[in-house]
Amino acid sequence: MSFDDIYKTYWNKVFRICMGYVNDHDWAKDIAQETFVTIWQQLPKFRHEAAIGTWIFRIASNHCLRQIERQNRMPRSEMPEQMAEHNEPSKEPQVQFLYKCIAELPETDRIIISLELEDVKQAEIAKIVGLSETNIRVKVFRIKEKLAKKFEGYED
Repeated sequence: MSFDDIYKTYWNKVFRICMGYVNDHDWAKDIAQETFVTIWQQLPKFRHEAAIGTWIFRIASNHCLRQIERQNRMPRSEMPEQMAEHNEPSKEPQVQFLYKCIAELPETDRIIISLELEDVKQAEIAKIVGLSETNIRVKVFRIKEKLAKKFEGYED
């Protein structure tokens, strides 16, 4: 599979996984771009020990976790009001709420549900996360229950 094919096939999926982690459109886009730079650099070294999608999603989740860790180490300061950007990408309110809810989950749950939403097989998710397939099934069920409860509160 050529890099162009990989990019066309996986860009949206990687971006949505990043959105699940950071819940910020621009930041997710940056992380997705970094992910594809790494994929491009490492593609010749890909050993085909796992499915290419599993490998790509692992790279994406590692990039997300590293970015979150870096952000948490850096002191935060507010942007002056006149410099702040106010152009929030237009998304359906329910989708924005879903990303917000996913971003509030623990890290492992975020990657599991993000991959589940991308229709990644649970066996592959288990390999990416390092848990058993049975454990993934249980976690997916519990995460969906948590998100459903949050949506019940959202719709009221």
